[in-house]
Amino acid sequence: MVVLPLSRMANDSSAYAETPQADAADSADSSMNWIRIAAATSLVTGGALLLSGKRRSGLLVAATGTALALLDQQDTLGKWWSLLPAYIDSVQQLLDQAEGAVEELAAQREKLGQILGR
Repeated sequence: MVVLPLSRMANDSSAYAETPQADAADSADSSMNWIRIAAATSLVTGGALLLSGKRRSGLLVAATGTALALLDQQDTLGKWWSLLPAYIDSVQQLLDQAEGAVEELAAQREKLGQILGR
């Protein structure tokens, strides 16, 4: 299960300066806070609906919350997306090695069966 951060604290007090750029940053930050709040609320509500037995509405609300959380975390999602092919290649190599080991084990079993006269 992946946990996405739903809140970020401003580390720099100069971000609240009285400049037009800071006002634009504040409005963008405020917009992102509303998205985070909506995502968290939707996820919690979806979970509650699922626990109460309302499956369709719970899944719909949870999917909406997930979409909002992904919208909020676009940069993280982009990084994961760019790293995904490397992970898939690693898993493919691991599966190829496992397949080779199983084939070798089957060949050894056949040889042992022939030696024991089966």
